Amino acid sequence: MATLMGKRILVIGGSSGIGLGVATAVLDKGAEVVIVGRSQEKLQAAERALAAVGKVSTFAADMTQEAEIARLFAGIGGLDHLVSTAGTPPPDYPIGDTDLNVVRGFIDNKLVGAVLVAKHAVRTLKKGGSMTFTSGINKDKPPVPGGSVVAAIAGSFGYFAHALSLELAPTRVNVVSPGWVDTPMFTELAGENKSSLFESMATRLPAGRIANPADVALAYVYAMESEFTTGQTLHIDGGQSLI
Repeated sequence: MATLMGKRILVIGGSSGIGLGVATAVLDKGAEVVIVGRSQEKLQAAERALAAVGKVSTFAADMTQEAEIARLFAGIGGLDHLVSTAGTPPPDYPIGDTDLNVVRGFIDNKLVGAVLVAKHAVRTLKKGGSMTFTSGINKDKPPVPGGSVVAAIAGSFGYFAHALSLELAPTRVNVVSPGWVDTPMFTELAGENKSSLFESMATRLPAGRIANPADVALAYVYAMESEFTTGQTLHIDGGQSLI
């Protein structure tokens, strides 16, 4: 297993939720972290929260805009590892009511954004390092109705990693697939129903509880440290995909 001590790690979506959990975990291991997000206010809050843990800097960029992604990688210098947890609330329309503008926006943010990140990261990411992307439980347990588009996009990341891990070898490419995680995005999705949804799901999960960002961050750390893991999707869902 490789050490993260002294490594330089980019965390896209690192200002909150799972990304902030990943940033915290790698700082604890002695890495230097650059966190990227769209909101300067959230980035500043995250930087203040993480400053006591280790060396952290921030960069504001929209991952749907190639010019901003190019500017990001041109400005941050060499990297050892890249993690992307960026995302927006997914569309949840029944297929007959699908709003294509919303779907296209989600695809741009989630899938096209990942392609653009990979395109520009290869110029600064050190060979033998890693890229780790994020999919999710909806590919395995899509909500019905309304889960078909999200399942298709989330499921595509496994095949993206398969192909990219061969193209970029020895740089490793993996995907982390979380289940339900107690994050601000889930609060935004569930609203006042969040507590009852979490309570109901926790009783069904083999793990017996809902994950927090620190639980899920361990999978990203493993993907960075394990020099013999590439082209894989790591499921860290408390057994949710089994029920």
